Amino acid sequence: MTASQRSVELTLLAATAAADKKAENILAIDVSEQLAITDVFLICSATSDRQVRAIVDAVEEALDAVDVDPVRREGERSGRWVLLDYLDFVVHVQHVEERRFYSLERLWQDCPVIPLPEIGIEESPDPASAGTPGA
Repeated sequence: MTASQRSVELTLLAATAAADKKAENILAIDVSEQLAITDVFLICSATSDRQVRAIVDAVEEALDAVDVDPVRREGERSGRWVLLDYLDFVVHVQHVEERRFYSLERLWQDCPVIPLPEIGIEESPDPASAGTPGA
C-alpha cells in the first residue's frame, strides 16, 4: 500500500506553504507501508524558533483554506519541534539542531521519498546535511 493521492496532495500543499516561509531541507516520506496510523511524514527545518512558528502558521493557514485542520498539535510552546497531525499525514517542523539530533529521515530511510517537483524537490536531501543551512 502506498500513500493515498489525497495525502500526497495535502502534503504538497503543506510543503509549498513551508517553502514560502523559507523552510529548509523539505522532505516528504511515504511511511504508509510501515505505519498504519498515517501515510506521510513531511519534515522541514527552520533556523530559529520564530521561523518554526511562522512555518507552522503558514502550513495551518494553507490547509485551513481547504477545510483541513490538525487533530493534534504538539511542541508549539517551545518552538523547537512542532508536530501537526492531520491523521493521513504528519508535519514535523524542526529547528535545525533538533533535526540534526533526531534525524527522522535516517529512522525512516527505508521508506520511499515523495518527490515534490512543484517546489523544486525531486529527490531526498542528503541526510548528513539535514538541517544544515545552505545544504
